[in-house]
Amino acid sequence: ELGIEPNSMLGSCGGSTCAYTNTISWRSPTTPLPTENDPRAVFEMLFGTSGSTDPEVRQARIERDRSILDSVNGALRDLELVIGMSDRAKLDEYLDSLRDIERRIQMAEEQSARELPVVDQPIGVPSDYAEHAKLMMDLLALAYQTDLTRITTFMMAREISGRAYPEIGVPDSHHPLSHHQDSAAKLARLHKVNEYHFQQFAYLVKKLEQLPEGDGNMLDNTLLMYGTGISDSNTHFYDDLPIALVGGQKTGITGGRYVRYAQDTPLANLWVTVLAKLGLPIETFGDSTGPLDRLLDV
Repeated sequence: ELGIEPNSMLGSCGGSTCAYTNTISWRSPTTPLPTENDPRAVFEMLFGTSGSTDPEVRQARIERDRSILDSVNGALRDLELVIGMSDRAKLDEYLDSLRDIERRIQMAEEQSARELPVVDQPIGVPSDYAEHAKLMMDLLALAYQTDLTRITTFMMAREISGRAYPEIGVPDSHHPLSHHQDSAAKLARLHKVNEYHFQQFAYLVKKLEQLPEGDGNMLDNTLLMYGTGISDSNTHFYDDLPIALVGGQKTGITGGRYVRYAQDTPLANLWVTVLAKLGLPIETFGDSTGPLDRLLDV
């Protein structure tokens, strides 16, 4: 779960909890997964605090993490014997987090011998938007290379974002600008912001295309979705959402075309269709009404 802007899950944002504006991933209907916007922290999640992707350094870090985790698990088993039922739910959540860490360590062990480009740990959050986005996408691609994850989310901007983009000639804050009131000047500046964001996405597409994988490249085996939850930000209109699916030849998606679906078709129908393609068939997701036609090669 990656992002560019701060990721607070607390407080009120636009009249609702900040969890709805600052993340698009949820562990459960009531548990949000916060985004991480610090490249240094992302690197540490992938490779620990070793500061490098060097194999020997990574292996030493894996062994240290495994030792710490074994010690914590032992202490928790003792704790389970003495706590009451009211504390058990909190402990279960903590155990879920530990199991996630254990899964990451196991994956790291499995890929520790894989040859990777030697990459040093980033210093922190770049002040330049494009530099920040590209650094995060480099780490995303590196995570795919190491097979530490196969699914990611990336928020190019949070809801109700106050960020300005003076580097492209847009001094306005993003959210107020999105309520353009059909002003031609504001629409032109908003178009610049949208185009700027899409240019960063194009960088990721090109990055994956340049990474060899199997008998092709990583993009051949990857399905990327770029989109938004609102089609007209001025009126908060959320029909006719502009969604781009970008995938290589092995994803089963027929590219190079524009497909328009009937009005009121839920976006969740796309997730049902994609999950089925990934080998995770489900009957419903959110407000879905069924899979989409005209999308997959069948």
